[in-house]
Amino acid sequence: MAGMLYLCATPIGNLGDITPRVVETLQMVDLIAAEDTRNSIKLLNHFDIHTPMTSYHEYNKVEKAIDLIEQMNAGKNVALITDAGTPAISDPGEVLVRMCQEASIVVTSLPGAVACITALTLSGLSTRRFCFEGFLPADKKEKKEILEDLKKESRTIILYEAPHHLARTLEELYEALGDRRLTLCRELTKRFEEVRPTTLCDACALLENEEPRGEYVLVVEGKSLSEFKREQEQNWQGIPIEEHMKQYESQGIDHKEAMKRVARDRGISRREVYQYLLGLEK
Repeated sequence: MAGMLYLCATPIGNLGDITPRVVETLQMVDLIAAEDTRNSIKLLNHFDIHTPMTSYHEYNKVEKAIDLIEQMNAGKNVALITDAGTPAISDPGEVLVRMCQEASIVVTSLPGAVACITALTLSGLSTRRFCFEGFLPADKKEKKEILEDLKKESRTIILYEAPHHLARTLEELYEALGDRRLTLCRELTKRFEEVRPTTLCDACALLENEEPRGEYVLVVEGKSLSEFKREQEQNWQGIPIEEHMKQYESQGIDHKEAMKRVARDRGISRREVYQYLLGLEK
């Protein structure tokens, strides 16, 4: 009978945040796959866990996944842990999960600490709708495309950043998004935890005289819906109504529904659209 993969959330700072279920599972499984065994041994020693460990990280994620799946197919149960937080969130664990599913290995997740949600709840920004971007990519072209997308994002935006890249990332966000409300979260759940509500502009100025320390979570205000709607209306004003209609009808939308959508986009009544189009036919 095949074994299982257990995704085990570990503390992001305070060791008291680990769940009894995670401790019990780490003691029970046959093998623990850890992002950095040198870091994870401290956690295991603290909770008197003596299960064997193997490394599973960004640079061996495919080859090691094949090996782990072979072991699970042979009946072993494996737990996956990351250095801090929930595996598969901005983490190579997502590759192992996908490969396990393809191999029909059962995967279960033991919930616990995750930095992005912890920061969101502390931010004071809207929590009803949000998106998680993780770390912005190093590739300049890919990063530019993501920042272009974020310009239009009306949900609260959550990002991770290392201290030595923080100043540059804040400048790029300010340049792309303009000045937005921002909450900088640092060293969450640790002794020197800091939650600082500010703005992108003020944060850029702050870092000119302050050296960032610790891992950061950035929670950025999304574009307001009223601002988004206003920009959309301004964009539509730049083309004639008949062209606006053609854009919808070319998608297979019938004439009546297209008129309704054009009216909504432009902030006018459907009757006004109808009368305009009628005038073109005369």
